[in-house]
This record gives sequence, C-alpha cells and structure tokens, in this order.
Amino acid sequence: MMQSENSVEDSLHIRKLEVTDKEKGFIELLRQLTVCDSVSDEKFKERFEEIAKYGDDHCICVIEDVRSGKIVATGSVFIEKKFVRNCGKAGHIEDVVVDSSARGMQLGKRIVEYLADHAHSMGCYKVILDCTEENRPFYEKCGFKKKEIQMVKYFV
Repeated sequence: MMQSENSVEDSLHIRKLEVTDKEKGFIELLRQLTVCDSVSDEKFKERFEEIAKYGDDHCICVIEDVRSGKIVATGSVFIEKKFVRNCGKAGHIEDVVVDSSARGMQLGKRIVEYLADHAHSMGCYKVILDCTEENRPFYEKCGFKKKEIQMVKYFV
C-alpha cells in the first residue's frame, strides 16, 4: 500500500504553466472553479505569451499527473508593486482549484504553499486571497487568517 501511495505522489509534478497545458485539461479544470468559456488555441497562446511577459510578477502553477498527462490542480499569484511599506510588494493568490477526482490528496495545500513561497521569494511583505466562507477552514490550515471583507463590482 505504501508503495502505491508513493507512486501516486511521485507522479504528481508541480511546475509553472506551459503553453501545451491547454491540451492537458487546464481550461476544463478552471471550469470547476468559475465561469470559463471555451478558449481557442490561438487565444490561449496569445494570453499565455502576454502573461509570460510579466516574468515572475505573474506565476501560474499547475500540478500534472504524469501518469495520465492531465492537469489536476492550479493556482496563480501576481505581484503588486506598491508605494506603501517602503515601496513594498504584495502577492495576490487567485484561481486555486483541484480537480474533483484528485481532492483530498493535499494538492490544494501544495499549490497554495508554492504560490506563497513564490510571493515571499519575490520580496512580498504579505500574500492575500479571497475565498468563500466554505473554503475558509482550508486556507486557515494553509496559514491564512480572516481580515476585513471582500468587495466586488462586476462589469460583465
């Protein structure tokens, strides 16, 4: 049993998003989180290249199950450059989702830790995120604490 658990864990590789990940179910995974219309290969490549221009200031990571070639988890962090805190930086974590078939394997925690570590390595004094009340216990286990409230204004 231990051998098979290790082989499953060994097959789950965390890394930065690659342009070929669209073919590995990346968009379908995002649909498990929120509204995500179909994206053509051309549009995906354009957006990927646009984000890539930000370098380490915008990091999208994925966990790929190399056995199936499927993306089973993802999240992103972007670095905001501020004037407060001596021209400090803040990381914003967004779009964290784990495939429904892979939940309960600590993949969400791995994604959040990867993103928080990235923000810290970029010199951020904090990393923040928005979540539902339902997901609050998960993020608290990842070391986050509730602070203030979230407000939103949608344009579409």
